[in-house]
Amino acid sequence: MKNTNRQKEINIGVDTGKHQLDIYIRPTNIFFSVENTEQGVQEAVKIIKKHHPKRIIIEATGRLEHKFIQVCAKAKLPFVVVNPAHIRKFAGAIGQLAKTDKLDAELIAHYGEAIQPELSQLKPESIRRMSDLLSRRRQLMSLQTMEKNRLQIMPKELQSLIKPILTTLKNLLEKCDQKLQTLIDSCNEYQVKNEIIQSMPGVGKVVALSLISDMPELGYLTNKQAASLVGVAPINKESGQYKGQRRIKGGRHQIRSTMYMAVLSAIRCNHVLKATYTRLVDAGKPKKIAIIACLRKMVTILNSMVRDGVLWDSKMG
Repeated sequence: MKNTNRQKEINIGVDTGKHQLDIYIRPTNIFFSVENTEQGVQEAVKIIKKHHPKRIIIEATGRLEHKFIQVCAKAKLPFVVVNPAHIRKFAGAIGQLAKTDKLDAELIAHYGEAIQPELSQLKPESIRRMSDLLSRRRQLMSLQTMEKNRLQIMPKELQSLIKPILTTLKNLLEKCDQKLQTLIDSCNEYQVKNEIIQSMPGVGKVVALSLISDMPELGYLTNKQAASLVGVAPINKESGQYKGQRRIKGGRHQIRSTMYMAVLSAIRCNHVLKATYTRLVDAGKPKKIAIIACLRKMVTILNSMVRDGVLWDSKMG
């Protein structure tokens, strides 16, 4: 009976391109394409609404899907933003090797019907703006690092062509930070979270902003769930008598990367994390594993602090 009901559900797969959206409606076998523009998206949503879908599945591309999901949210349509890697693995599991726009959209719809992923929710506009600013900040930092490296290796007579760029990048980073601070100041909830997170020694504004924008669930999860969401929970690798080494996997890599850099500083100035790191290294653990363990501890402590609404206490951990 469950399979029969599932087959009656309408699942819509959307294959996203820079200029075009390819849409497949399952199980009616309807396929159509629209331009990935405001007008094209409105046209697609108008057609989709007539079919009363159970879910609309679209891959996370970074930015190309934003216009579509914002219109879906406004139209109160159920949408799911999925990791493209999950779609690729699903294609391998069902043996689909061929690739066309229609087949890709059909595959995404099939994934929705078979896996039934949880619906996604659109972040508040202020969180989206904060996330966009952080993304731009990372890009500017990357450009700044490249130019600083060039300054060191290029001949002195070319420094005059590099230093103005570094000055410009510095000014843009300052402007970016000002905009981020304005967003924090505009919301009491963000202010409180920001103060709590930054009260931990070794944690600065970039980590705090990343957690607020890219991990709004912080404080509403168990510590184990928080560690898993960041991707620092060890995953078992066992089968029969085989006992493999547990490794971290998945999670939100941007948060993990930002926090990894922070924990390198924190193990020098935060006595709780420093003690954990020293204990593990003295026990013979590789330094990288010790750092990941400290990162996991940082995540779980921050999750508890935000959940309980308390500032850092030296007795924590």
